[in-house]
Amino acid sequence: MKKQSTEKAVSKKPRAYKQLANEANNANMVNDIAYQPAYIVSTSRSGVSSLRFFGLADFTGLTREWLATEFLGLSLKTLQRYVQEAKALAPREGEAVLKLEALYKKGIEVFGNRDEFNGWLKEPAFGLGGQVPLELLNMSTGIDLVMQELIRIEFGATA
Repeated sequence: MKKQSTEKAVSKKPRAYKQLANEANNANMVNDIAYQPAYIVSTSRSGVSSLRFFGLADFTGLTREWLATEFLGLSLKTLQRYVQEAKALAPREGEAVLKLEALYKKGIEVFGNRDEFNGWLKEPAFGLGGQVPLELLNMSTGIDLVMQELIRIEFGATA
C-alpha cells in the first residue's frame, strides 16, 4: 500500500456513528462480545448484513472507498449493490468487518477517542517492527497483530 493511500484512508469529515436499529446484525456492533472469536465466527457464518459495512465506515472514520477496495478487496459499487439486493457479506468479508469493529473498540479504549487512534494507525509503530498499522489491516493476521500491539500499549509493555 502506498503512503498516499494511507493518508487518504481516514475521512476528513468525521461522521457520527449511527446504529441501524432495525438491523439485527448491528445489535452487538461495538460491545464486549465483539472480542470473542466464537461470536465472530458464528456471526460471519450466519451472514453479516452489507449495511454493516456502511456503519463501520461511519464508526471508524475511514473512507468507504478505502474500506471497500483496500480493506475488503471489493468495489464500493459492489457493496452498494449488495445493500440494494439485501445481500449479506461473504463469511470472510463479514469476519473482517467484525474484527475491525473489535479493533476500533479496543483502539478507542486505549487512545481515548477515534481521532487519536486513527492518528496512531497512520504512523510507523515500534512494536510492529516499524510497520504502519493501517497497512496491516487488509489481512486477518494483520488485524490480530495490531490488536496485540494495542493490548501491549494498554498494559505498558511496548518495549
